[in-house]
Order: sequence, then C-alpha cells, then structure tokens
Amino acid sequence: MEQNHNEQFHEMLTSFDTVMLTTFASDHPVARPMGIVKVEDNCDCWFFTADRTEKVGEVKSDVRALITCQRDHGAYLCLSGTATVVYDRKKIDELWKESFRTWFPEGKDDNNLALIKVTADEGEFWDTRGVNGLNYLFQRAKAYMTSTNPKVDENQHGRVKL
Repeated sequence: MEQNHNEQFHEMLTSFDTVMLTTFASDHPVARPMGIVKVEDNCDCWFFTADRTEKVGEVKSDVRALITCQRDHGAYLCLSGTATVVYDRKKIDELWKESFRTWFPEGKDDNNLALIKVTADEGEFWDTRGVNGLNYLFQRAKAYMTSTNPKVDENQHGRVKL
C-alpha cells in the first residue's frame, strides 16, 4: 500500500524523539534541541518548558515556529507553524511522564511548568531510508555516470499542507 505524503510525513515526524525547535527573537531566529512530548494526528507538536525561559518570551512576542529533524543520512524534515504557550493543568497532567522529572525536578505540579504547542501549517521531507535509499543510491550512481543530476522521486521528497 502506497502512503500519501501526509501519512509519510506524520510517520517520519513521530519517529523523532528530539527535534530542533526554532523560535524568533526580535532580530534573529533561535534554535534549540527539544524533546517532543506528543505529535497529534494532524502533526501539531507539544513540548514541555519552564515558563521563565527566553523561548517562552520569544513565542509570546512572535508566534512563528520551525521544527527541523535529521536522522543519519536518511531522514530529514521540517515543519513550520504557529507556537503558543499553554498553561492548561489538565493538558500538563495528560502529557506528563515521570522521565520529565530530570528537567523539572518538582514534577508536573511545578508552577513554572508550561507547554509549547506548535500548530502545524506545512512541512517538507526528504526520505532516503530503506528502499528509498537504495533507489536514491542508484540514481546517484546513474547521475555520476551520465554527468547529470540524480532523480528524486515522490517517495523521497515531498511537501505537505497540514
């Protein structure tokens, strides 16, 4: 069964546990690694954060966000969207895992604990894992031998509206 691009994008996104989250300071983008807490079916992403951080201030002043991911030389994606800071205690309880205590020693009841939600708008992926990778290697070899550019097929690269 052939996956559509949105399904392929979602499958790739959920395979990452850490991503680079880029927010925007007044005059420049700021990227930092963040543990992804949850990926919704529509590719919206959730992150825990301390409320008193620069990234929270950045999100409050500029809602643009970019998520980028890379695994080895076979899976790359980026997602752009709108970020919001969420203080909903029920949502914090729902998403909390005890392993997060490493970064938040006071646990889910920490008054400084918040969530960042990135509402996904669009994404782009490059997937050269598995069979896609074999096909890409073949295309690279063919391009080298013929002094042309490698052909990238639709399973290896795509853009999605989320």
